Amino acid sequence: MSADLSPAGPGEGAAAAPSTRTAPATRMTGAARRDQILSAARRVFAEGGYAASTDEVARAAGVSQPYVVRLFGSKRDLFLAAYQQATGEILTSLSAVPAGPDAGERMGDAYVRLLEDRDLLRLVMHGFTAGTDPDVGRAARHCLGEAFRLFVERTGEEPDEGRRFVAFGMLINVLMATDAPAHLGEDPGMDALLSCVQESVQERRTA
Repeated sequence: MSADLSPAGPGEGAAAAPSTRTAPATRMTGAARRDQILSAARRVFAEGGYAASTDEVARAAGVSQPYVVRLFGSKRDLFLAAYQQATGEILTSLSAVPAGPDAGERMGDAYVRLLEDRDLLRLVMHGFTAGTDPDVGRAARHCLGEAFRLFVERTGEEPDEGRRFVAFGMLINVLMATDAPAHLGEDPGMDALLSCVQESVQERRTA
């Protein structure tokens, strides 16, 4: 006699209950899981800097800490991967601007658009402070030097203009890293500096 594993009905001859099966969840690829962890690392390291742990990243990504270590190795390697991704996005944005008479303005606009991703700029700043690590320092120096080179090359301006461009970008990074916009009224000097920078940024956004 064969066993009947169908749900029991309320009585003999009752209609079979509708199936409650759901389609199996789509399994994430290794590349997608890696991107998920990098995205979480970006948020966590932007908030906590290099002091943040792989356990914090794992919780933010919804995976186990051993899995994070298996994919990336040490915390240092994970931070480096996230940092290289962030600096790469900055340089990709700047290098997308073609050479020409309006290249300086367009490169400034490109950088201002990056301000929408506060985590990106804060992570880049943390990388500068962790620059004593050989590979992190190399990535940080490359980001600064390449931003300068691209500006001078695409605009045809003198090196001093390139220096001003990079310096203003770094000032923005410092203001973001210190959370200056959230502390208006705390210090008159900072308020004045922030107002000056915000006016310049707003001019670009509305141009």
